[in-house]
Amino acid sequence: MQKLCLHKFGGSSLADADCYRRVAHILLTHGQANDLIVVSAAGKSTNALYHLVDLANNKESTAEALKDLIDYQQQLIEQLVSSEQARYLREQLAADKALIYSLLNKADRTGVEQNTIISFGEQWSAKLLSALLASNGVASGYLDARDVLVAKGGVQPQIIEQQSSHNLKEFLKTHPNQRTVITGFICADEQGQTLLLGRNGSDYSATLITRLAGYDRVTIWTDVEGVFNADPNKISDAKLLPSMSLAEADTLARLGSPVLHPRALQPLKGQQISLAVRSSYAPDTEFTIVSPQSAQASMAVVTSLKSVATISLSVREDLEELLTQFRAADLAPLGYWRGYRGDVEFAFTLETYQAALELIDNWAESFGITQISMNKDKGLVALVSSAADKYRYSFSRLLSRKANPLYGDGLSLLTLVPSEEVSILTHKVHRRCAGPRKAIAIALFGAGNIGQAWIDLFTQTKQKLETELEAKVELVAIASSKLNLIDEAGIELSNWQEAFVNARSSRDTETLITELAQVNYDEIIALDISASDQVTQLYPRLFSYGIHLVSANKLAGSGPLAFYRHLKQELTRRRIYWRYNASVGAGLPVQYGLNDLINSGDKLKQIGGIFSGTLCWLFENYDGSRSFSELVLEAKSLGITEPDPRDDLSGKDMQRKLLILAREMGLELELDDINLTSLVPDDLANIPLEQFIERINELDAPMAKALAEANLNKKAIRYIAHLDVSQGINAKVALEQVEVNHPYANLTPGDNVFVLTSHFYKDNPLIIRGPGAGKEVTAAAVQSDLVQICENLLIE
Repeated sequence: MQKLCLHKFGGSSLADADCYRRVAHILLTHGQANDLIVVSAAGKSTNALYHLVDLANNKESTAEALKDLIDYQQQLIEQLVSSEQARYLREQLAADKALIYSLLNKADRTGVEQNTIISFGEQWSAKLLSALLASNGVASGYLDARDVLVAKGGVQPQIIEQQSSHNLKEFLKTHPNQRTVITGFICADEQGQTLLLGRNGSDYSATLITRLAGYDRVTIWTDVEGVFNADPNKISDAKLLPSMSLAEADTLARLGSPVLHPRALQPLKGQQISLAVRSSYAPDTEFTIVSPQSAQASMAVVTSLKSVATISLSVREDLEELLTQFRAADLAPLGYWRGYRGDVEFAFTLETYQAALELIDNWAESFGITQISMNKDKGLVALVSSAADKYRYSFSRLLSRKANPLYGDGLSLLTLVPSEEVSILTHKVHRRCAGPRKAIAIALFGAGNIGQAWIDLFTQTKQKLETELEAKVELVAIASSKLNLIDEAGIELSNWQEAFVNARSSRDTETLITELAQVNYDEIIALDISASDQVTQLYPRLFSYGIHLVSANKLAGSGPLAFYRHLKQELTRRRIYWRYNASVGAGLPVQYGLNDLINSGDKLKQIGGIFSGTLCWLFENYDGSRSFSELVLEAKSLGITEPDPRDDLSGKDMQRKLLILAREMGLELELDDINLTSLVPDDLANIPLEQFIERINELDAPMAKALAEANLNKKAIRYIAHLDVSQGINAKVALEQVEVNHPYANLTPGDNVFVLTSHFYKDNPLIIRGPGAGKEVTAAAVQSDLVQICENLLIE
C-alpha cells in the first residue's frame, strides 16, 4: 500500500528561481499525486516583513523596504510562470502590497494585524509553487492553513486538533488527486484572525498537518543532507546518521540541534509517522530517517550550545516535584546539578530561561525557593545516543576542572563549561566518542591448547571488550605449523575449528603475514602463542607492516642479543607495541611488578625463584619415599611435563625466563651469560626419547645423593633461577639447598615463585607466587596484554 507523504520546504530551499525549479523537480521525481506540501516564506522574506514592522514609524524607510520585498517576489513570479499566471499573481501581489502598507501606517495596529503582515511570506511562496507545478502540467492547489488550522490564542497558540483535523480532511476529500501546497507558520483563531506558530513554526505545521491528515511520512527538505553526528560546519569529519529513533531526535533537538526543533517533533509522539530529513540541493544523496521505533542511532551524536542560561537557587521542598512542574509547563531544564550545600543549578536555553524565571518567581513561596541568581557565561556540550551510558567513562575523561560533572538522562550525557571551552570540548568528545569506530584485527599464531583456551576466552569477553573499548575487535586469522585461515570479515567464533580444519595448508606463514597486512582495519595485533622459532624470526616482518605483537613465545625475548636489540629499535622507530608478559610466569604479574619497581625509582638487586611449575611439582613431592624417575613418569602421565620431560629437566626454560627478566631490567645479557646446571646427565641429553625413558632411572642416584645431603643439613633441595647484580652480574640456574622455611620450599606443587630484592625491598623481598603455567592462566595473560595494547592504541 502506497504511503501518504507530506513534503516541507524551508526558506533556504526557496531562495531564488532555481531553487523553486529544483523543488518542483523533487516533487515530480520523489513524490506522488496526492502529496501535501508545506512551505516557508521564500529566502529571507519573513525577516524582511518583521523588519518592516520595526520600521513602521519611518514612512520613507518603510516604503523603500516594502518596495525591495515586493520587487523580490515579483522577480520570482516573472522568472517562474507563464505570462497569464504571472499577471494573476502580480495582481494579488499588488493588492497585498497595498494592504501591508495600510496596516503599517496604522497608529493603533493590533497584534492580529501585525500577524497578518508577517503571514504574507508563506502565502506568496505557497501560491507561487502551486502555480509553478500547474505550469508543468501537474494537478495542484493552494491551501491557506488559516482555513483549516484552528487554534486558541496565547503566547504559543494551541491547535484545536479535532476541529482542525476535520477541516483538513474535508478539504482533502473535496480536492482529491492533487498536490496541495499549504502555508506553514500560520493558523487562525476561532474568529478567523491570523495567529503565528512561532520559531520553526513551518516545521511544526508540517508534522502537525501530517498527523491531522492521517499521513504516514513527513519529509523536511532543507539545505543539509540530514542529521549528522556533529555540526558539519564545525567538525569536518562529521558523519550523516542514516537513522535514529524519535526519542533520540527529540533529545538532540532539545539540546541544540540546528536541524531539528523539539516543538516540531511533538506531533509525532505516539504516532506511527516517520520523519525524513533531506537536502533539497542534493535530493538523491543519503538522508536521515527518524523512526517512531526505538532503534538505536548508527552512532553517537555530539551537539553543543555556545551559551546557555544557568539559574541557581536553593530549594527547601522536594526537588523532584519542582522538576515535575517544569516539565508540565513544557520548560524542562536541559540539565541540573545539585551542590553539596543544597543549592541547585539549572540550565536553560536562551529562548526559555525568561519563562523559567517567571515560573520560579511564582513558585518561590510554595517551594521555599531562595537565593536565586542567573548568568550566561557557560555553554553546553552534549552527547546523544540510545546507549549514552556506555560513553560516560570516555566523555568524563575529557572534562576540565571548570566543567560541571556529567548529567545523564538515559539518552544523553551533558556538561556545562565556560563558553570559550565549548568548541574545544565538542571536538574532543566527537573524536573520542562519536568519531569513526576504530577497527582492530587480531591474528593468532599457535592453535594448540593455549591458543584454543585464548579463543574460548576471547569468545566469552569479545562483546564486553568492544563495549569498553568502543571499538570493533575481530579475530581475522589463525595459523598453526600446518594450517592457516584468514577472513577479513572476522572468523565466526562459534565454529572456528571446522573452518580451520578446512583452511588452506599451501599458504606459508610469510604469505599469511603479507595478506594480513592488507586487511582493512585501523590496527592489527598478532598473538604468538606458539613455541616456534620460525614465527619468532618473522617478528621483524610483522613490525615492518606496523603490526603490533603479544608473545607467549619466549624465543624472541631470550634470543640473540643483536636480534633482541633490533626488535626494540623497530618498536621505537615505528611506534609499535610489543608485550610479552605471558612469556614469564604465565598469568602472574611478574613483569608488571618488575617495571613498577623500576619506574618508581627503586633499584633491583636480586631476582630469584622457581620459574617452572613442573620442577616445583617434582621437588615439592620428592621426599625420598619414591624415586625421582618414578615422579617424573607420573608427572608425564598427568600432562605436567612437556612430551619430552628433558625440556623441563634441562632447566633451559627457566634460563630463558631469567634472561627475559634480566633484559627487562636493562641488562644486555646473552643466554650463555646465565650458568646452567641441567638435571639431565650429558649422556642422556641427546638420545631418542624412547631410550631416555628406558634409562630414566639413571636420574635417581644423583638426586638421592642431593636429597640426602640436604636432609643432613636440615634443608630442602629446589631447582632455582637466580640473578644478583649487587656486585657485578651473577646469573645461574641450578639445583640448590634452601632453608626449609624459605619461600622456595613452601609452595603448592605446580606453583611458580618470583622473589624480588631491591633497595626498597631489601629486608623483606617482594614475592609474587601462584600458578606459573596452565592454558587458562596463560591465555588470560595474553588477553591482558592484548587489552593493554588496544587501550594504548585508542588513546593515541
